[in-house]
Amino acid sequence: MKKIFSTVPLFCITLICSAQLTYNNPILSGFYPDPSICRVGSDYYIVNSSFAYFPGLPIFHSKDLVNWKQIGHAMDRPDQLDLKGAGVSRGLFAPTIRYHKGTYYIICTLIDKGGNFVITAKDPKGPWSNPVWLKEVNGIDPSLYFDDNDKAYVLFNSIPPNNISLHNGHRTIRMFEFDAVSLKVTGEEKLLINGGTDMAKKPVWIEGPHVFKKDGWYYLICAEGGTGYNHSEVVFRSKAVDGSYISYEKNPILTQRHLDTARKKPVTTTGHADFVETPDGKWVAVFLGCRPYEADHYNIGRETFMAPVKWEGGWPHILEGNEEVKYQCPVPIPSLTKKVNNPFGGNAYFSTEFNEEKLDARFMFLRTVTEPWYSLTEKKGWLRIGLRKETCYGKENPSFVAFRQQNHNSTVTTSLDFTAGAVNEKAGIVVFQNETHFYYLCKSVNNGRPVVELYQSAKDSSMVLVASKDIDASVKELSLKIESGNSAYLFYFSQGGKSWILMTKEGLDAKFLSTKTAGGFVGAVYALYATSSGKESANKAWFNRFAYKGTDEVFK
Repeated sequence: MKKIFSTVPLFCITLICSAQLTYNNPILSGFYPDPSICRVGSDYYIVNSSFAYFPGLPIFHSKDLVNWKQIGHAMDRPDQLDLKGAGVSRGLFAPTIRYHKGTYYIICTLIDKGGNFVITAKDPKGPWSNPVWLKEVNGIDPSLYFDDNDKAYVLFNSIPPNNISLHNGHRTIRMFEFDAVSLKVTGEEKLLINGGTDMAKKPVWIEGPHVFKKDGWYYLICAEGGTGYNHSEVVFRSKAVDGSYISYEKNPILTQRHLDTARKKPVTTTGHADFVETPDGKWVAVFLGCRPYEADHYNIGRETFMAPVKWEGGWPHILEGNEEVKYQCPVPIPSLTKKVNNPFGGNAYFSTEFNEEKLDARFMFLRTVTEPWYSLTEKKGWLRIGLRKETCYGKENPSFVAFRQQNHNSTVTTSLDFTAGAVNEKAGIVVFQNETHFYYLCKSVNNGRPVVELYQSAKDSSMVLVASKDIDASVKELSLKIESGNSAYLFYFSQGGKSWILMTKEGLDAKFLSTKTAGGFVGAVYALYATSSGKESANKAWFNRFAYKGTDEVFK
C-alpha cells in the first residue's frame, strides 16, 4: 500500500507540471492578411492589409503575443487616404511596421494611386503622418530594415531585370538605402533576388521581403508561390545586407501545399511571414493562412496565424516535413500570460447597442468617408445611417458599416427602425465579399406595402430579387438575422420580438462568397447598409443593435 500511495502523487505532479496554457490560431481571425510585427521594449504591434476599406491599416497591441487589442488604424483621415474608385481588392497592400529611435514607421503600397509611401508616428495609437511618397520604389510589398549602424533600407518586390520575364510570375526583390529623417530613398537601386529560390524550377511571385540580423548573418525572408494554395515562405542569408544572398537548401520553411488536400480541418495558403524576437531570445513568426470548409473554398479571407521559429544550423525553421499548422499552441511567453482572452481569435463574440460616441474600431467602411452620412449622437442608443444614391456594387463610398466575418459558423443580428418611401429605398444587413458577390437582406416597400426582401448580386453590377415577404406595417420593430454554416447562409426576420421567419426554405450557397469563386484578396464582411439605389433621398435608417457570434469546431 505504501508503494502505491507514494507513486500516485508523483504521477499527479507530473500531469500538473506538463499542463501548459495554450492560445488559439488564428490569433486574428477573419480578414486580417499580410501581417507585419515589431517589438518595442515589452510591447508588440501588428499591422495588416486593409485594401479598399476605411480606415486603413488596423493596428493591434499585445504584451504577450497572445492577447491582442486593436488600438486604432494608421490611416484614419480622408487627407491621408483617398480610396475613391478603388475596387474592393485594390487600395492598401502589405504594410510593414518598424520602430527606430523614438519613431514608428509604416511603409506600404497604395495600388493605382500613388504607389509606395511611408508614414510615421511617435505613438502607435496615432496620429500618424500623411504619406510621404517614394516614387523611386517601383513595386509592391515594401519593407524597412534598420541596421546596427543606424543605416536604413527599403526592400520591395519589383519587375524582372530589363523588364523581361523568363517565365510567368518572374519577379525580383530589390533594395534602396533610406534616409529615415528626410524619408527619402538614396543611392542606387540594388537587385537582391532574381526570380526566387531556384530559377531552374521557375519560381513565381517572390514578394513580401523582410530582413533581420542574427549572429552576424543577414536573413532575408520572402513569400513565394503566389497568394493561393501554393503559397510559401522561403529564406536566404548573406554576410552583407546588400548580398549576395544564398537560398536555404531546405526551402520552403513554411508551406502546406504538399499535404493531403483531404486532411481534416486544414490550414492552407500559408506564407507572407514576419519574425519578431522576444526579450529572452525566442523567435516567433506571424503569417497568413486560410481555413477552407470545403475543397479550397473559404469565405473569411486570409487570417493571421502565429508559430514559434526554431534555429538549426544557422537557419530558421517554422514547419518541417508534413507538420501541419496547429490550431492550439503553447503560449510563447508563459511568464507573462496568466490567462488567454483574445477577442480576435477563436470563437468570437461582439455586441453593441450604439451607446458610445464613436464606433468600435472593428467597424469599417467601403472606401474613404468624406461626408457625415452616419451618426451615433443624433439619437442616443441608435446608429443613424442616411440613405444615399451610392450602392455597394459601385465604386464610391456607400452608406455601409462593416464588421468582418471571423468564423465560418456565425450569426449576425440587428434591429432596425426604417420606413421606405419608395421601392428604390432599402435598409438592412448585407454579407459582402465584393461588388459582384454579396447577399442583401433588407426592408423596403412594394405596391405601397412594407416588405422584407432578399437579394443576390449579379455580374452586371446590380441585384436580383431572391425572395420577398410582406410584413405588418403597424409593427415598427424589425429584427434581421443572417446565419452562416460553412456551405450556406440562412436569412431571417422577426417583428415585435416574435419568432424568426426564414426567407427561403434552403440556404443560399456560401461558395458564391468564397475567395475561390469571387476572387480577390479580402474576406467576407457583414454590413449595416442603406441605399436609395442611384436616386437622391433625404430618408434615414436607424439601427439600435448589432451582435456577432462565431463558433468553430476546432475551438470547442
